[in-house]
Amino acid sequence: MSTPSGFDELIHPSTRLSVVALLAATEWADFPFIRDSLSLSDSALSKQLHTLEEAEYLEIRKEGGGRKRRTKVRLTSRGRTAFEGHVAALRAIVEGAGPAAAPAPAPEAAAATAPDTQQRQHHAKAGR
Repeated sequence: MSTPSGFDELIHPSTRLSVVALLAATEWADFPFIRDSLSLSDSALSKQLHTLEEAEYLEIRKEGGGRKRRTKVRLTSRGRTAFEGHVAALRAIVEGAGPAAAPAPAPEAAAATAPDTQQRQHHAKAGR
């Protein structure tokens, strides 16, 4: 099976995928919110944000100074497009992994073809 169009090796590692998914749901997010939401250390998150920023998938803004300095992060339009493409590629992979056979029979059809299974279940419930 070939890799579907849109699959993004940069986003794919679980930590980066989690960061991008979290940011896709918001306009801007504060560093502590991202860190705490994903249970990451400051250094681990900083490294992932730097990697994504280098690819121009994120914009990082530092506001204030001293002890009140805040770091805010958001997806760029390039990052959002890459994330949406990656999600579509993952869906294509998952959908392609299923059986190519006909859909499973309806529960009524399955019950009609296995009466002896129903009898065994009835006897088991009745303690026989």
